[in-house]
Amino acid sequence: MPTRSLFANSMLVLAGSAVLAISAQISVPMIPVPMTLQTLAVSVIGLTYGARLGALTLLAYLAEGAMGLPVFANATGGIAPLMGPTAGFLWGFIGMAWLTGWLVERGLDRGVMRLFVAAFLPAILLFVPGMLALKAVTGLSLSAAFMAGVAPFLLGAVVKAILAAMAVKGGWSVLDRR
Repeated sequence: MPTRSLFANSMLVLAGSAVLAISAQISVPMIPVPMTLQTLAVSVIGLTYGARLGALTLLAYLAEGAMGLPVFANATGGIAPLMGPTAGFLWGFIGMAWLTGWLVERGLDRGVMRLFVAAFLPAILLFVPGMLALKAVTGLSLSAAFMAGVAPFLLGAVVKAILAAMAVKGGWSVLDRR
């Protein structure tokens, strides 16, 4: 793969964080964790940017939110979302993007099914920090945190991984890169 310039990588990070901010606003309000399109965006970023640039994009997104920009769900920003019930999901996005990119860099970038696996596995693993932070912040039992922060999102994780795989495969086909 050709090496991109610092400027090109910076523009990709900026574009990716903008897509994340928009995807966070497309949500189904639920308590304590809203259902957004963020995981779809994180998957697409990991599938297309790779491990390093994907993780950097998520770090930039979290930094923008920490500085108060309204990039998180429901147009919120600041430190509170990074320490609240959804903190495990937000911080876990970094690992999700990195692992998705790492899997693609290891050969799971050929074909829709492999792309699905590369998107789905990290999306499922995201539930671990998400559920644990939800439990820690709210005082819910582990089973209650699972029911509030994992169970309602399982089907969505499958659908979003399918959509991410299809979108990326279609995009690469249009660009004739893969």
